[in-house]
Amino acid sequence: MGDLFLVRHGETEWSRSGRHTGWTDVPLTERGREEARRLVPLIRSQRIGAAFVSPLRRARETAELIGVHDARVEADLREWDYGGYEGVTTPEIQRTRPGWFLFADGVAPGPPGHPGESPEQVGERADRVLAEVDAALRDTEGGVVLVAHGHLLRVLTARRLGLPAGHGALFQLATGTLCRLGTEHGRPVVAGWNIRPG
Repeated sequence: MGDLFLVRHGETEWSRSGRHTGWTDVPLTERGREEARRLVPLIRSQRIGAAFVSPLRRARETAELIGVHDARVEADLREWDYGGYEGVTTPEIQRTRPGWFLFADGVAPGPPGHPGESPEQVGERADRVLAEVDAALRDTEGGVVLVAHGHLLRVLTARRLGLPAGHGALFQLATGTLCRLGTEHGRPVVAGWNIRPG
């Protein structure tokens, strides 16, 4: 069975400033586009059988820039719904909620259509994606690439490893990087993390 490759989209203005960016469809910065372009040799060196991408344009543009042109858009790969914390930084939230921690505390309710998600709800989406990944790994030669968002991919990694969704907090993930989840003795492992070309 092939490996699972995770690509976090390149930098955006909001990721650079630490603003929680769920549904707001902000574009990549020029630096973010360059981060993505630098991943091309790493992607080309792998045998890829299938690819999935978040519907948000920062992820779709990243997929195009890394040379993954036939990725299937997967709604469950969208970023965490931050509800009332959309566009707000952690220090701003902690002014009114001292000690607040996304992976344990979730978010404040948001506007209609964006009520916010708990870590467990994000984990449920990640589990659905992983079921599709496993089907693709059975049906194709090579690995599977997911191009998506930092917090979603962290939760997905925790779930792949059999951990609760909140344990995604253990996997810091930089913009414009590649991660590889593989297996050892039949068990899922982190085989590479925050990889950038040397």
